[in-house]
Amino acid sequence: MKRFVVCGGGYGGLAIIDRLLAGGMPEDVEIVLIDRMPFQGLKTEYYALAAGTVTDLDIRVAFPKNDRVRIHYGQITSIDLDNKLIHLREDDPIAYDQMAIALGCTDRYHGITGAEEFGNSIQSLSSTRRTYQLLNDIKPYGQMTVVGGGLSGVEMAAELRESRPDLNIRILDRGPRVLSSFPVKLSNYVSDWFNEHNVELRSHINVCQLEQGVIYNRREQDTEAIQSDVTVWTAGIQPVKVVQDLNVPKDPQGRVILNSYHQIEQYPEVFVVGDCASLPFSPSAQAAGAQGEQIADVALALWKGETPKLGRIKLKGVLGSLGKKSGFGMFGKRPMVGYVPRVIKSGVLWISKNHFG
Repeated sequence: MKRFVVCGGGYGGLAIIDRLLAGGMPEDVEIVLIDRMPFQGLKTEYYALAAGTVTDLDIRVAFPKNDRVRIHYGQITSIDLDNKLIHLREDDPIAYDQMAIALGCTDRYHGITGAEEFGNSIQSLSSTRRTYQLLNDIKPYGQMTVVGGGLSGVEMAAELRESRPDLNIRILDRGPRVLSSFPVKLSNYVSDWFNEHNVELRSHINVCQLEQGVIYNRREQDTEAIQSDVTVWTAGIQPVKVVQDLNVPKDPQGRVILNSYHQIEQYPEVFVVGDCASLPFSPSAQAAGAQGEQIADVALALWKGETPKLGRIKLKGVLGSLGKKSGFGMFGKRPMVGYVPRVIKSGVLWISKNHFG
């Protein structure tokens, strides 16, 4: 039997498996899924779990049950590309004939002292559970701060505002406005929503250090101490350490550079998908899913002795939530705000929960 190992059961990894099973893979191929959790966590909804507006069960998706798929639970510690071995914590290594690395991302702290220790994360399910506990233990009228005014930070602050109307909430961002990579019209709509809902927005903040209860902002003349009972860090991502440790070409963000078939050039039996892959667009669940389908198409073609034929990945857009009744989105180059994008996002979430498994 040939062994195709998928490292990570997130959007990209499950898209590969789903497409392989539907595509008529050869009888002599076995799929092995390695993940540390017994289910997929819908990462795009971790902000809601942290805010306490959904339960843990609401964002779980069962792994596929199929005789062609063997699930191995474990923590991957390293990958030996030369010897085709995946090393696990307190377990025997797993060999592969082909492999897809779909291990996702972790926070990027930019070398800021204390950021990893005191900047609470929503990048993994376990870290989100801890952040939920801290946020919901804040006493009434306490101060919560989000560092980073991108999509994750905006959704986190908005959802917590609906969950805890008693809290003081602020967003600190290095740029001139929240969602600075989006059109001004959309950014202004989100800023107005926060102003109406008493969320403090502060721009041009240069965070230089975190301590327990304090965020330090380096200014031209001095350093400002900003008080915060709980700080949530959403100021950047990077591939997980297992991928950081791979000795292969990477882009400036640390993501693995791939050929046109999503393979590592020196190791064509290895595919990389999602947040670990160097792609021409920002990391997202949608991009990981689309790329995962293409990786499966490549594998199926190669098994048949055919030349893979891939089109350009076309993303449908970006959606974000402002609580349960408002949202925003980009559809191509067209911004959309209000109730409609929130409804669309709810539909996309329903599809994600019911498509796999």
